[in-house]
Amino acid sequence: MGTAPFSQPETCTPERLRERIAEHVGTDRVPRTINIITDTSDFYRIDYDDVVVLNQRPYLIRNNEREGRFGIDEQQKFWVKRAIDLEDGSTKIIKLTFLERFNANVGDLTFECYRSPKKEARILDLVRGNSRFMQGLSTQDTSGNVVRIIDYIQGKTLADSVLTMGSSHEDYFAHHLPSVLDEFIDLVRAIKLLHDHGEIHGDIRRDHAIRDKRSGLCRWIDFDFGYFHTESRFGYDLFSLGNILVYLVARGDVTVQELRKSAPEIAAGLTPADVNIIFNNRLANLKKVYPYIPKQLNAILLHFAAGAEVFYEHTEELLADLEAARSLLAEHRFGGLT
Repeated sequence: MGTAPFSQPETCTPERLRERIAEHVGTDRVPRTINIITDTSDFYRIDYDDVVVLNQRPYLIRNNEREGRFGIDEQQKFWVKRAIDLEDGSTKIIKLTFLERFNANVGDLTFECYRSPKKEARILDLVRGNSRFMQGLSTQDTSGNVVRIIDYIQGKTLADSVLTMGSSHEDYFAHHLPSVLDEFIDLVRAIKLLHDHGEIHGDIRRDHAIRDKRSGLCRWIDFDFGYFHTESRFGYDLFSLGNILVYLVARGDVTVQELRKSAPEIAAGLTPADVNIIFNNRLANLKKVYPYIPKQLNAILLHFAAGAEVFYEHTEELLADLEAARSLLAEHRFGGLT
């Protein structure tokens, strides 16, 4: 980790930084020693009240971001820092260079996944000005590490927002799901934009679509994952979109374990083909629980079930089926769908 040299621009001298910090967090919160960092290689050592200078612009570090993943809540992401832009006082997410690789399995398919700051930097350029994606820019620190500076999005995830909709699933399905599907279709169109340019999102998850409190629109975040697969270029993105769709139609996860407790007669009629192809404890064939789900919509969900024989290979295929199913919801009154 490097320390800023004495040739720092005037706006990044310790004296000027103290003034800026006092302006944004208060004079009583100004640290005694200003630790100025220009090399972010050892991100574990970048801590609260440090000042990271990127492209001659100072950012006051506040904390590590946290994220739940694979059932483990609130994991610290030491390479992702929340910070205050000391030039304008805005909140930023500073994503530092962190590389990793792992394999992910979807049925019989194995995807080699990797984290790539350069990929995320490309996508930030591609989606600049697009309201369906997080916004930001990339730069390099003094050691050449690719750092992304992201505008903070305040709001709930799409997944969290649907949990409070409707007094029951039937009420949710009748009065809220059509607008939820409209939102989801727009989000799928946004992913199609990436695919049309030869890019992938790589980490599509229901907590990676955040409803912006200011605009009211859901926006995709976190594009730094990628994956390799010789036969299915966009497959992992599409399976991940399917997981979100099943969740949205069900207004949450419907698990086999819960059904065995609350509806044993339904659980008894389930087969291995009915569960999610990735998460085998979650139901994908939702019509077995909610018989009022129209066949056309449920048929889309079955593409993501363990018993699926045909999968979506391109985003436009999924979009075409979604738009057709959505039009049926608009044409028929609830209770008349089959």
